[in-house]
Amino acid sequence: MTVQTASARAAQGRFDRLRAATAGLEPPFGVIDLDAFDANAADLERRAAGKPIRLASKSLRSRALIRRALDRPGFQGVLGFTLPEALWLTEEFDDIVVGYPTADRTALRTLAGDERLASRVTLMVDSVEHLDLIDAATGPRPTRIRVCLELDAALRLAGGRVHLGPRRSPVHTPREAAAFARAVAARPGFELAGIMGYEGQIAGLGDNQAGSRLRRAAVRALQRASVEELSSRRAAAVAAVRAVTPLRFVNGGGTGSLETTTREDAVTELAAGSGLYGPGLFDFYRTFRPAPAAFFVLPVVRRPTARIATLLGGGWVASGPPGRDRLPTPAWPPGLRVTATEAFGEVQTPLVGTPAHALRLGDRVWLRHAKAGELCERIGELHLVSGGEVVETVPTYRGEGRHFL
Repeated sequence: MTVQTASARAAQGRFDRLRAATAGLEPPFGVIDLDAFDANAADLERRAAGKPIRLASKSLRSRALIRRALDRPGFQGVLGFTLPEALWLTEEFDDIVVGYPTADRTALRTLAGDERLASRVTLMVDSVEHLDLIDAATGPRPTRIRVCLELDAALRLAGGRVHLGPRRSPVHTPREAAAFARAVAARPGFELAGIMGYEGQIAGLGDNQAGSRLRRAAVRALQRASVEELSSRRAAAVAAVRAVTPLRFVNGGGTGSLETTTREDAVTELAAGSGLYGPGLFDFYRTFRPAPAAFFVLPVVRRPTARIATLLGGGWVASGPPGRDRLPTPAWPPGLRVTATEAFGEVQTPLVGTPAHALRLGDRVWLRHAKAGELCERIGELHLVSGGEVVETVPTYRGEGRHFL
C-alpha cells in the first residue's frame, strides 16, 4: 500500500476540487486557481517589504486579473508590454509605463495627439535615437511625452568582455545616464519621468536548477556579485540623473529578485507579475516558491500502447533559450512525463509514466506553462476557481480580440 505524504494529500485534495469545479468544461481550457493567485499576491507583497509593485501586464494578459491584482494595497501601476497595449489599457488604468521601446509610429501619433493618453503613459527609451524617432513620428505636438530611461542592469566583467544578463540598454554607467538625462532636458516636448533597470540575471534565472552542483554554485556566486555591483551602480546613476532633473519613480527588480531589490534605497518601486501565476520556471528558486495558480487542460485522444496516453496538441513551448525548462510541466495526475522523441508536439503529446497506464480516451491532464502570460496567447478565456467552484470566466487579451505581439 502506498502511503501519501502530507504534501501529496494536499495536492490530491486541491486537484480533486479543481477537477470537480471544471468537470462540465470541454478541453482545452485554462484555469486560474484564485486561492493560489491571491496567496501568491500576498507573498509578493511580503517579499516587497513595503515598496509598491508595478504589475507586469505581459505576465497576466487578462484585464480582469490585472484589476484583481491592482485592487490589492501592495500593487500600484502597470508595466506594459507594447505601446498599443498601453493605449488600450488606459481605458481602465491611469499609470502605465511601457516596459520596452516602441517603433510604432501610428501609436506614437495617437499618444502625442491626446493629452489624457500622454498623462497616463510613459515610454521606455535608452538612446537619443529613440527621441529622434518619437519626434519624427509625431511632428510638432502640444503634449509633452513622458519617458523612462532604461539603465543596463547586467553584470559586466573582464573590462566588459563578459556580459551576464539581458542585452537591453546601452546606458550602463552613471556618467552615461546623466548625459542622457541632459539630452532629454534639452529636448522640447519630453519629460524624463523615471529610471528602470531589470536585473534578469538575478530575477529571471533560477538558482536551483537541476544538474551540476558546481553550476548551481557558480550561478549563486555570480548573482551575489551582481546584487552588490548593481546596488552601488544604480544608486550612483539615480543620483547623477537627479542632479539634472527630478524623477517620479525608479523601478527595479522582478518576481525573482524582490528581496534584494527592495533593499536598495534608490529604488522607489518594484516590478513583478509572473509570480502571481506561478509558472514552471519558478520551480527552480531557493528563496521562494509561488503556488502553481495557472493551468491548461488537455484531453487524452489516443492510446497507441497500453503504456502511452496521447494528448491533443500541447506544444505550448515558452520563449527563451531552447531547453527542457521551456516545456510545459504535467501537473496532474502526478508522475506523467513526455517522451524524448516527441516531447510536447503541435498536434499531439504522448505521455508515459505509471499514471498513463490508467488514462482513457476523454480523460483530462492538467499542465502548467513554463512562463506566465504566454499561456493566454493560446486560449480565449480563463475559468477562475475558488472554494471548489468556478466563480467567474474572464477573457484573456486574445479573448477580447487583442493580439499585441
